[in-house]
Formats: sequence, structure tokens, C-alpha cells
Amino acid sequence: MSVRAGLRRWLSPAYVWRRSVHNLGPKLAALLVAGLVWLVATSDRRANIEVGFDVPLEVRDTTGGASRRAVSDLPATVRVTLSGQRTRMQGLQASNIEASVDTTGAQEGSFTLPVEVRAPDATKTLRVLPARVQGFVDSQLSRRLGVTLSAAAPPAGSLPRYTLTPETVTLSGPSRLVRTVSRVISQPLALGAGTTASSRLVALNAEGEPVTGIVLRPASVSVRRSDLGTLPVKAVSVTLPPVPAKFTAQSSVTPSTIRLVGPPAALASLTSVTAIFAYRAGTYQVTPTFKLPSGVQALDSVSINLTVTARKVPASP
Repeated sequence: MSVRAGLRRWLSPAYVWRRSVHNLGPKLAALLVAGLVWLVATSDRRANIEVGFDVPLEVRDTTGGASRRAVSDLPATVRVTLSGQRTRMQGLQASNIEASVDTTGAQEGSFTLPVEVRAPDATKTLRVLPARVQGFVDSQLSRRLGVTLSAAAPPAGSLPRYTLTPETVTLSGPSRLVRTVSRVISQPLALGAGTTASSRLVALNAEGEPVTGIVLRPASVSVRRSDLGTLPVKAVSVTLPPVPAKFTAQSSVTPSTIRLVGPPAALASLTSVTAIFAYRAGTYQVTPTFKLPSGVQALDSVSINLTVTARKVPASP
């Protein structure tokens, strides 16, 4: 049969139909088996799986007004569990998911609001933990404070000088937190003469505890040590004056030792110095003076944090 005759045959509808229905049963059975094999082979890829992600929680606030608002006390992340096909879930990361709380219109003070999640296409959000979060809306406040240096005690005979760059820092955040900051200190450094290092800053309240939830700009300072020479210097401990009988007091002294400079004979007999200040009820910080022998001077400044309460007087019978 010529090629042309064979082509004419396949162009005939009747011939094509006869060929199609020839052994129709086995053909359909083979097609069904092939479909079942494909379904079984791809079932694992098409099955939905669950994956949990720790997603950073963002805040949305479009409340208008003259003063800026700050939101605090929220968890840093929420646990989001998504469902989707294995091929879709593989490679998915927390950065592909959005979790937020909308504080628009919330009054200043405490709030409890739902967490809104925006998941990638072809996935389904199953769970969010916590589904509702508690926080605090406050006005935004900025302050500038000087930086207090913290440094390891140098050798007793040295007279170092430290230079901070910059010497002040800007604090910003919720006003109820920023107002509690009493000082900003640099983290302690052990510097050699003529060296420079970077030191991170820490905001402390009146009790000497770190204040979190605020932003420090800059977050660190540059500290340079330059020695002025060697002098007759001696480090002695700091003691507090007796607490009056009408008070009870809790205290912390920073630093607990102080360096003195003066005639060697006068320094030889000194092992401690007593701070001079008056006790009063309340929680406060003092920078005391010291009773020193003639010709002796203090090289360091000491901060004393105090919590003083009045004793209760027993009621008369």
C-alpha cells in the first residue's frame, strides 16, 4: 500500500472510528490502570500538611492626632500554623507570612485585640497562638540623658581619663517607660592605656533595674582611655553612715570602692571611707561626699541607690 493510500485511509472518519472501538475494553482498562497509578504516585505530593511558624508581630496604627502613639507590652512573635500541599509548604518561611494587630482608634491604656494573619496563596491558616494579644497604648516620648561611664577598676597607681563619644543619648518610646529611666550607663570595659572600644548602653530605673521596650540612639558609645600619669593612689571600700533608728534602708553602692590620691603616709592608714549624706524616707539616688584626711582627695564619683522606709511605731496600750 502506498503512503498516499494509507494517508487517505486515516483521513476517512469511518476507518478512524473502527480503529478507535477496536479492542475498546482492554484500551479503557489500560487507561484506568494508568490513571490509578498516577493518583497513587502523586498522592503524597497532593496531600495537605500542617507547618507551624513563629511570625514577628507587627503593629498597625493610623490614628490621627497631634501626638505620636507608642504600643508596648506585646509579644514579639505569634505561632501561626498553616495548611497546604507539601510542594507549596516546602521552602515557606516565617518572612512570607504577615501577623499584625491593628490598634487604630484604641484608647490610651490597656487593650486586648485579635491577631490578623495574611498567609501566602494556596495555604490556609489553621491556628494562631495567641489569637488575641494584650498590650498598652501610650503617647510617644523622647528624652536626652547624659551617659554614665562604667569601667573596670584600673591599677591603683594609675590616674586614667576616659572620653565618651557621644556624651548624651536620646531615649524614645512609650512615655510611661521613658519617664522611669533615671540614668543611662555604658557596659563595663577593661581598657588599657591609650585604647578605644565600643560599649553598649543600658537604661536603668531608680532601682538600678534595666528598662526595656525603649529605643536608645545611639545604642553604643565609643570609650577612650588616656592616662594622666602615676600618682600615689589607693583604692578603699565605701561604707554608709548608720541608719537612724526611725528608718530601715536597703542600699546599693556603685562602685563599692573608691580611689584616693594624697600623701603616702595619709593613705597608708586608710582602709575605708564613710559616705556623708542624710537619710530620708523614699526611693532615691545620692552622690555623697566623704570625710577625708587633710591632703587626700577622691578620684571617683559614687552613686548610692536607696530605698528608705519609716519604722512603724507600736500603738500605745
